[in-house]
Amino acid sequence: MKKHPPIIAGILLGLLFIMSAVMVLFNLVKAPPPPEGSPAAQFFGAFGPTGYLTFVKLFELVGGLLVAIPKTRNLGLLVLGPIIINILAFHIFVTSGEGVLNPMLVIIVLLALYLLWVGRKDFAGLLN
Repeated sequence: MKKHPPIIAGILLGLLFIMSAVMVLFNLVKAPPPPEGSPAAQFFGAFGPTGYLTFVKLFELVGGLLVAIPKTRNLGLLVLGPIIINILAFHIFVTSGEGVLNPMLVIIVLLALYLLWVGRKDFAGLLN
């Protein structure tokens, strides 16, 4: 029974990032634009047309796939870690903390922290 929660958490976290990446990469859903002139609009004004968003979404796709597979979960967390930190930083600094309590963001952070806690012994070697 102890093996199942990390597997479920890894699959859930992986699917969240895979779905997000696929939606953007294949233009399946058009996101509503942020208010014109807002910091978020300026941020995405530079982010979208330059191809940087595609670059990030490719890493989300790869990281999501890696996290969903138990043997590659820690590598997936290393790929997704900076992306999760940037999502948090966007909501804290660009939107002035408005979206920090977004349920999806909270779920992503909690799943990632849980998986980091479960794999803490494997990550301890990186700190030495």
